[in-house]
Amino acid sequence: MRTMDLVGACRAFVSVSESGSFTLGAAGQRIPQPVASRRIAALEKHLGGRLFDRSTRRATLTPFGRDMLPSAQRLVQLADAMEHDAERAKLTPLRIAVPDICSARDLAHLDAEARQLGVYLDFHPAPPGERAEFVRSRQARAAIANVPAGEGRWSVPLGLASAVDPGADAVFVETLRGSRADRTSRRRRIWIQPEDDVPHIRDRIVRIRDSVGLQPAQLMIASSLTRAVAEVLGSADFVLASSDQAEELDLHWRPIGEIRLTRSFDIVATDGETAESLRARLRSAVARCLGAVADSEAAA
Repeated sequence: MRTMDLVGACRAFVSVSESGSFTLGAAGQRIPQPVASRRIAALEKHLGGRLFDRSTRRATLTPFGRDMLPSAQRLVQLADAMEHDAERAKLTPLRIAVPDICSARDLAHLDAEARQLGVYLDFHPAPPGERAEFVRSRQARAAIANVPAGEGRWSVPLGLASAVDPGADAVFVETLRGSRADRTSRRRRIWIQPEDDVPHIRDRIVRIRDSVGLQPAQLMIASSLTRAVAEVLGSADFVLASSDQAEELDLHWRPIGEIRLTRSFDIVATDGETAESLRARLRSAVARCLGAVADSEAAA
């Protein structure tokens, strides 16, 4: 007899013994009376002895049945406890490290969509390096990681955002170089926010800076997005950002003329099963939270 069949048979056995009736015992288990009878008969065959005396109208336990009842009750109680623990485990939030650029509104929508799919999330906003470390140290079970372009499941195009309308369809980094004759005015800078302070984005923009002859100080790493935007609002500087961020911050956004930069995200987790489950079940919800498109959609 299989384990699941054994548990079901023991449930029927315990229910019939407690009610003293095959009909009432079956009703207590919400199964037809013939099904309860078959399960008990199968259990008797498996155990090698009669559990009930069928010569009377009541379901009366045999001596063998009385001896086996405590074990059957323990098995049923253990199965009930296991099912209860399983339900509780499914409701335990999965701690996931997320980009700290995600707004409370976007995370709330992600949470709501995940709940509809039976996934309960506990968000921990953090910059890229900390998100990866949280997973490695098992402080979080999963993270939305910033990965090199082409390696992720979601993509977010980047460009330059400014308080002043650039007046062109694209911003070329070389135009920030300025003239040699004008040495008095401060040259415009590009600010990199923490989410983009990763080698596969930072190093590429550094190479553009050097190739067009900008000064090193014209590319700055900001301690926060707030600091970067504050610098931009009070000057003609730019911040490297997504178009959604620029719109939210009321800035003018343009793509970069010399290079195409993209944030790329993927799910990393303490185990492969969790990562694949989140990718599959939350693909669209995560895309909306990040202001991204799934890579398959971008390629279409």
